Amino acid sequence: QVQLVESGGGLVQAGASLRLSCAGSGRIYSNYVMGWFRQAPGKEREFVAGINWNGGNTVYADSVKGRFFIARDNARRMLYLQMNSLKPEDTAAYYCAAAGPDYGPPRPSQSAYDYWGQGTQVTVSS
Repeated sequence: QVQLVESGGGLVQAGASLRLSCAGSGRIYSNYVMGWFRQAPGKEREFVAGINWNGGNTVYADSVKGRFFIARDNARRMLYLQMNSLKPEDTAAYYCAAAGPDYGPPRPSQSAYDYWGQGTQVTVSS
């Protein structure tokens, strides 16, 4: 079975850093586009960052550009999201997602992704 499991969330103060991880199993991972999304209470799920199959192409939401960095380790079947200079508005449940097999560029649309993790909560206090 295809499975994605996120970890690394927590409660931090504004300005701190966190690194989220997503472990893939089954026939994921190396030839899949991967992405991170988030959903804050009362809001719709939104795109955060995406990465193509070999890590050579990344895309970010404007709200996190320059603060968050997505990376992947295909040998370990891991996806990461390094989050720096966290703000209270970054508070949300964060989800990793996979689309593929796909050798194309990362895409911000939720509908492009086939598999989703359960999410990990990030809370940033002011």
